[in-house]
Amino acid sequence: MKTIAIGADDAFRDTIVAYLNGLGINVADYSSDKRQGSTVYPDVAHAVAMSIKQGEHDRGILICGTGIGMSIVANKVPG
Repeated sequence: MKTIAIGADDAFRDTIVAYLNGLGINVADYSSDKRQGSTVYPDVAHAVAMSIKQGEHDRGILICGTGIGMSIVANKVPG
């Protein structure tokens, strides 16, 4: 079973990861840690999209304030 990649910028990440882990699904977290400084959302979205393109994960979840920025970056990754 492959893992689900997640990239997020808020507390929902922890809730989603815990829920998926409770279902027996492994999660690869590409999120930045806010405690380490500002999050570079395009880098997070690109990393998740590339991991899916390269076959490392079947699916990905991207979460940001509006969803617009991360979706634009992810949709620019062919495949």
